[in-house]
Parts: sequence; C-alpha cells; structure tokens
Amino acid sequence: MEFFCYHRDRRGSMHLRDELVEEHWSYMDRYAAEMIARGPTFASDGETLTGSVHIVDLPDPATARAFAFDEPCYQAGAYRDVMLRRWHNALGRTMWEFPGDRTEGGHYLVLGLGEGDAADGDLPPDDGALVAYGPLLSDDGKTWLGTAALVQAPDPETARTVLTADRYADVEVQLWTFGGRR
Repeated sequence: MEFFCYHRDRRGSMHLRDELVEEHWSYMDRYAAEMIARGPTFASDGETLTGSVHIVDLPDPATARAFAFDEPCYQAGAYRDVMLRRWHNALGRTMWEFPGDRTEGGHYLVLGLGEGDAADGDLPPDDGALVAYGPLLSDDGKTWLGTAALVQAPDPETARTVLTADRYADVEVQLWTFGGRR
C-alpha cells in the first residue's frame, strides 16, 4: 500500500529541525527500500523550509501511522501537522527513476484537496514533467480525496496546471526538492 505523508513545519521550528537533521535522516534510512519519493518543501523565497514530503510503500495503515508519527522531528514538535493519506503511484516508478534533469527548472509539490467526483484520474498529457503523481485516497482506498504530484516546471503557476482547474476545494503549490541520501 502506498502512502503520501506531508509533515508541515511549525513556525519558528527551524532550529529544532537543524538539531534533529541526523536523527531524521537515520530514521528515514530505515525506510529507504520503501521510498517512492521524498524531499523538503520551501516557501517562495526558496530557503525557508515549510515541510517534508515522503511517499512510501508500507504494508498497512497502522505501519504508515507509525512511520508518520514516530518520526523524530514530529516527536520533538517541529511539525505543526501531518497529512497522511493512501496514495496510488500512477507512474509506477520512484523519484530516482525520474527521466528528467533534476537540476533543470524548478520542482514543486502540487497538492489538490478534492470534493465531489474524482478528478485527474488519467495522467496529464505532458507526463515527462512528473516526478510522482497519484490520487489521495481514504484509508480504505475507496474514496478519492484529492491528488498529489511532484512536478518539474518553470514556475508555480505552470506546476499548478497539472491539476484540472476548478475541480478542487483547495490547491497548494510549494517549492520542493529531491531529498534523501540515495
């Protein structure tokens, strides 16, 4: 089962994140084989951390909850909240298999929170810009709750176009970068 986990930073917690960086990395190293994608998100200045994305393949929801809530920065209070949702890897690959240039253009997390009927079930026409893409689902995997994508694009507005306009209650676009030691 694949899960999308987004730890969002609490304001003023950068010093705590800095102190715990090695603990965070060591914790994530335990899940290296299960990682589909990972990396930090940033404010528009490109320097201020806003969160940490992890997309992982884990055996069940209980294991996913343990992964999300046992994370050292979460335990220490560096994160204000955690979004944890079932996810489906529509691309069938990891970020390490992304065919694009990791250094070219910007990279973004595009997070669409859905309402009503499912949207964007098919891959966008230009899927070469997609690092990761898939629907956010309820715990039982039956109800569509939105879409999460990691996208290579020249700017946030272009990244946003990966989702169908007016099909989401809210869309968030954050700068994102490839993470991990791999």
